[in-house]
Amino acid sequence: MQKTKTILAILMVFAMTLSLTACGSNASNETSDMQAAEDTAGHSDVLVAYFSATGTTKGVAEKIAAVAGGDLYEILAAEPYTEADLNYSDRSSRSTTEQNDKNARPEIGSEDISLEGYTTVYLGFPIWWGEEPRILDTFVEKYSFEGITVIPFCTSGGSGIGRSGPNMEALAGSGTWMEGKRFSGSVSEADLKSWIDGMK
Repeated sequence: MQKTKTILAILMVFAMTLSLTACGSNASNETSDMQAAEDTAGHSDVLVAYFSATGTTKGVAEKIAAVAGGDLYEILAAEPYTEADLNYSDRSSRSTTEQNDKNARPEIGSEDISLEGYTTVYLGFPIWWGEEPRILDTFVEKYSFEGITVIPFCTSGGSGIGRSGPNMEALAGSGTWMEGKRFSGSVSEADLKSWIDGMK
């Protein structure tokens, strides 16, 4: 009789252990599933990539990201531009020299980014001598935009976007490129929303 009780007790402990292990495994699986769902939900399919030498383009890029629900990526120069580098009236300044050389490709200092999962990329930059800064050429040649809609936007005191979009499209060799638009640094989120909605 005592032996039977002992066996029953052992069997009960064994059964409880199996049950707890199964519950733990299920909880672990549920946690993993929830984490995967959160990761997916936290990744937008819109990216706002931008280069900003003085902060003006950055401000507009942040507004576009807020309106479009996009992720932000700043294209940083490996060698930051100084005030002297940006002196438009100095024909020997770094920015002037780069813009006069179609083959100039300033090095990017920000970490590489994966474009996987993005379907739309807003690409922002200031206008330098009527065109995109050469560091944008470095960027578009570096990545594949296959399956991505690319929408250029620029900031300037008055100059339009010119041929910046077609220039970069030719250098990229991939992606569906939309017509770009120029904005002032003070553009409102409402105006940006109208622009974005107008392209849908």
